[in-house]
Amino acid sequence: MSESKEKGGAAGAPGTASPGPGPEKPVFGAISKERQLPPITLRELPTPLQEAAARANWSELMPVQSRAMPYLLAKRDLMVQSRTGSGKTGAFVLPMLARIDAAINSCQALVLVPTRELAHQVHDDARLLSGGTVRVAAVYGGVAYGPQLDALKQGAHIVVGTPGRILDLIERGAFSLKALDILVFDEADRMLSMGFYPDMKRIQRHLPAPRKHSAYMFSATFPPFVLNLAGEFLREPELLSLSLNQVHVAQTEHVFCLVPGMQKERSLIRIIEAENPDSAIIFCNTKDNVHYVASVLKRFGYDADALSSDLSQQARERVMRRAREGNLRFLVATDVAARGIDIPALSHVFLYEAPEDPESYVHRAGRTGRAGAAGRAVTLVSGFDEIKIRQIAETFNIEFQEIPLPAEAEVEGLVGQRLTAILEARLRSLDKVEMERMQRFLPLAISLGQSADEVYLVAMLLDDLYVKSLQAPPPKLESAPAASEPQRKTHAKPRDGRQGNRRR
Repeated sequence: MSESKEKGGAAGAPGTASPGPGPEKPVFGAISKERQLPPITLRELPTPLQEAAARANWSELMPVQSRAMPYLLAKRDLMVQSRTGSGKTGAFVLPMLARIDAAINSCQALVLVPTRELAHQVHDDARLLSGGTVRVAAVYGGVAYGPQLDALKQGAHIVVGTPGRILDLIERGAFSLKALDILVFDEADRMLSMGFYPDMKRIQRHLPAPRKHSAYMFSATFPPFVLNLAGEFLREPELLSLSLNQVHVAQTEHVFCLVPGMQKERSLIRIIEAENPDSAIIFCNTKDNVHYVASVLKRFGYDADALSSDLSQQARERVMRRAREGNLRFLVATDVAARGIDIPALSHVFLYEAPEDPESYVHRAGRTGRAGAAGRAVTLVSGFDEIKIRQIAETFNIEFQEIPLPAEAEVEGLVGQRLTAILEARLRSLDKVEMERMQRFLPLAISLGQSADEVYLVAMLLDDLYVKSLQAPPPKLESAPAASEPQRKTHAKPRDGRQGNRRR
């Protein structure tokens, strides 16, 4: 459903850190009372914007629109915490219409999105709201360049696209940001998980200098890695939260996923493909499962290794050294084997099965979200595991969020988009000789797509390239001077006052 047609206010989301009793505590980047702007109503908007809202059948502004639009109209950089489906597209598109000069046939507003589906949605909403008063173009990878180049040549005022294709068009000389006035990062956390960070940094080099544009970031949650991104791309960023007194600055998110008992390892692979973690420990309850899961991960191309008590000391030290040095993406282990290993940059913990002892959950989940880093603990739940999760939640006052098991089609789409971004980046890096050498295979590439049998040859090559990408370490964010560490929230707190086996 198009966000411009949705109703209803913002709701809670995974990783909500609820404030305790007493005065509200300060949060990184929160807008001070002196700098806060009052919300705006639909009737207070300029007449052209009221007409735009009428085209989308809005009877009133949604909370994110009412509160965020004054800052966009005032050209103040802003981070906006707003869940997907809360009306955020309208919150940044409507102010764009007020700031765009239709007489200038250049891109004045750029919206970076993680997927082609979201690019289509934002593009359609922008066209609906503008009513043809400005030109809107959607650009993304995996399709022909022709229609996108035509839209840019016609002087698109608003361009919505994925970072890889945007960068590709810039470096081809087909797209310029010289007239840019507004830059929006939509679902910035997903862009990072899709591997677009290097492209985003390269796009940054093509932004106008001296800086004339204002920048905005919309995200469902603001874990530290997104705050770092804000410090790199936004100027003196301030945080506007759309959950009243709940601020989504997540340290560790606790989620679970109901999975079938049969072929549980396939469910794990689908979850890993969707989550795309930088690094993770996968906990199992038995040594047999540790070796089985590690073997499955390796067969699917992941850099994984097993750590159990039956390994020789030499093999154990080799695995532990790789894990500590950050050279191992997936460590599969039991609780006993993983004790004594501290990996500060661990982005995820996966629990292949719920622990027998509730205290073990705190030990496992506590391995992520350390030293100010974002963390996510994902438990695969099947059979009687749901009872164990409820017991853990009650014992330690942990709020678990259920996530759906990604569908096969969803995983295929995500993998395809990641691979497209990799291929486009590789193509941009070729020199003239490499381009000339590649020309020899264009007729073969075209012919391979004509036969159903030969399509498998193409799929085999793509799979090989994707597997190689899984072996490479993920790109690291640059340090962001503007991002001070947010206040920590202790999720695992026994109600009876016990401290538990926590390592924070």
